[in-house]
Amino acid sequence: MPEPEELGRTEDLVERVAAIDVAKASGMVCMRLPHDSRAGRRVQEVWNVPATTAAILELGDRLVCQGVTRVVMEATGAYWKPYFFLLEARGLECWLVNARDVKNVPGRPKTDKLDAVWLAKLTERGMLRPSFVPPKPVRQLRDLTRLRTVLNQERARHKQRVEKILEDAQIKLTSVLTDLFGVSGRAMLFALIAGERDPRALADLARGNLVRKKAALVEALTGQFEDHHGFLCQTLLDSVDHLTAQIARLTDQIAAAVQQLPGPEGSSRPGPSLVERLDAIAGVGITTAHVLLAELGPDMGVFPTSDHLASWAKLTPRTTQSGAKRGASPTGKGNPWLKGALGEAATAASRTDTFLGARYRRIVKRRGRKKALVAVARSILVIAWHLINDPDTEYQDLGSDFHQRLIDPARRTRDLVRQLKALGHDVTLAPAS
Repeated sequence: MPEPEELGRTEDLVERVAAIDVAKASGMVCMRLPHDSRAGRRVQEVWNVPATTAAILELGDRLVCQGVTRVVMEATGAYWKPYFFLLEARGLECWLVNARDVKNVPGRPKTDKLDAVWLAKLTERGMLRPSFVPPKPVRQLRDLTRLRTVLNQERARHKQRVEKILEDAQIKLTSVLTDLFGVSGRAMLFALIAGERDPRALADLARGNLVRKKAALVEALTGQFEDHHGFLCQTLLDSVDHLTAQIARLTDQIAAAVQQLPGPEGSSRPGPSLVERLDAIAGVGITTAHVLLAELGPDMGVFPTSDHLASWAKLTPRTTQSGAKRGASPTGKGNPWLKGALGEAATAASRTDTFLGARYRRIVKRRGRKKALVAVARSILVIAWHLINDPDTEYQDLGSDFHQRLIDPARRTRDLVRQLKALGHDVTLAPAS
């Protein structure tokens, strides 16, 4: 039924819009159109659409016939995907919006119908901004890299369970071994599972530098390992090996998917060269480069500047102001897959003798470890933006002494002399020979 136009019209009013409140089995659709004969009035229609392919395609045909120019939906789990991709294939402009940006007005009744109406009204007034939804090749690469991350996490959990079983059997291998699943560790685990209980015989399986720790190994391998523990360890080791094989298959598939990544205009295949150039960043390896490409895509047209990208990734501190008081708020959640990869890269870069390592060491002294890692992660992301945005750009490390080279020696000398005089010392400077 038609309703009067509300106050607050803006110049960017979208005349023909549709909004979908997405659920698992269906979606509540609200369509708002101009009135046929009465200027300044709107016609609103709300109905329920099943989340089936045929019903969504029928919805797309209806929206196209009504001249709808924009369809908006909230990011609700994975339930938005059928509506988004099928309607997009019908030629409609689809927007995915963050649920945080479309929260209902306090005190307003909460129903699917009212949520759809509210989302449509926000859309027609241009009060929403779309989320980043990459093209299909990048989405498929995302699926692969995210699954690999999940399997890596699951494999790590299985390895931790093996360690707990050894602790239950009073086997303290992890107190001596750096990697329980290295060559020496696996040899000892297999021997324990096979029935070997002599600590000295088990310690003789050590290889490499671990040979020098045989006395400590004999002490660590003295315990109460039983057949029950062996059965549990064998089951977990089989799972670890199975996950390792799956991760290797995924890595091969990811490499093939990177080869097929389209360029900014679909005319070139920049994936392999991008991986090599991203790999040059301190702390970034092939795996992290794959994650960066999967989460960002090879086209930086979505992010006009590196600051836009850092803000989207929630690596930029938010400033809050109340009166004369200013404070810093948390950066926010952001993309957990991207932030996890950047966190690992920042941790690795912090241990290197590079510009990023020096940046970490400068910040950690006054801001703490967590904030220093976030700062380094942001720097890595900014570098990645430039490398992806400009195909001719190559990464060149500024060196760990970059900030030292910026210091004016004369000014630094005056500052140090002033500090010594303030402590009550007479200072006489002589040039070094």
